[in-house]
Amino acid sequence: MSYTAAPDFANWSCPLPLADYPTIVMGHGGGGKLGNELVEHLFLPAFRNPELENLGDAAVLELGGGHLAMSTDSYVVQPLFFPGGSIGELAVNGTVNDLAVSGAEPKFLSASFILEEGFALAQLAAIVEAMAKAAATAGVKIVTGDTKVVERGHGDGCYINTAGIGLLRPGITVGPHRAQPGDAILVSGTIGDHGMAIMSVREGLEFESQIRSDCAALNGMIAEVLAAAGAAIHAMRDPTRGGLASTLNEIAAASGVGVEIDEPSLPVRPEVQSACELLGLDPIYVANEGKAVFFVAPEAVDEILAILRAHPLGKDAARIGTVTAKHKRMLVARTAMGANRVIPIQIGEQLPRIC
Repeated sequence: MSYTAAPDFANWSCPLPLADYPTIVMGHGGGGKLGNELVEHLFLPAFRNPELENLGDAAVLELGGGHLAMSTDSYVVQPLFFPGGSIGELAVNGTVNDLAVSGAEPKFLSASFILEEGFALAQLAAIVEAMAKAAATAGVKIVTGDTKVVERGHGDGCYINTAGIGLLRPGITVGPHRAQPGDAILVSGTIGDHGMAIMSVREGLEFESQIRSDCAALNGMIAEVLAAAGAAIHAMRDPTRGGLASTLNEIAAASGVGVEIDEPSLPVRPEVQSACELLGLDPIYVANEGKAVFFVAPEAVDEILAILRAHPLGKDAARIGTVTAKHKRMLVARTAMGANRVIPIQIGEQLPRIC
């Protein structure tokens, strides 16, 4: 199969956005507008099918009379080991969480490694051991995989792809299209921890308290919430690349609703806030790897918050906003000064290579 140096954008579904970037840039993988346009105008038209249309964290599949969820993700983080985790734990927990926020019980993972020639076997062993421990903690099995090696200088050490399969719980229907006006928006804990843990290592930033990644498998916590109040939960997401802002914008667009948040209610650790200020970043755009966002019926807010706060991974859970019929497909924040500001989805990314 050949390609031309100048793609014929006129034959693509929507030429203008992609035509501004005739080659791939880092922002296409950053969880922002560029990545969304790549999906919407290139991948989705090429691969279109009912299972793909949902564009959730996992695809919902009917197979043999049962319902499964399937997800896949690739991990290219640098450094490979960081405060609070490693690329190994990230590769397991990220895929487990994508299945969990789709309402599924994660069961099985695949693991594929792309290794650079010269990569230390001791480092690979440490990564694999971390993956095994994370899988055991999450209650999933790694059942298949693959290994490829690329020439020295072409692989950045180690990349990992994981895919996962889970069983959908009967009677639970959640998805990015199901948010409704009146829904309360909850987040299970402090935001920005993962992205700033990575950046603090890269930039050599030191604080009184070390910033640690929130990398964790959320399926146990989410299972407790679904068991108690599953019918009241309309949508769930884990705000990874692009942070909380991208997640809320995507759900607002998918559901055709407006999202209003109270900025002072956003839970942010002081050291994360300080690091963001030093680097000129907004924590609402910074990646998380151990947090979930819930869109829930208002009458269930207190019950769900109590369940989250009783779990070690949800002790800092907070209500941060409300879904509205106003300013559809937009995210608006009420600031500490009482003003409103629109929070758009970013073009590219604030932080490269954080997952």
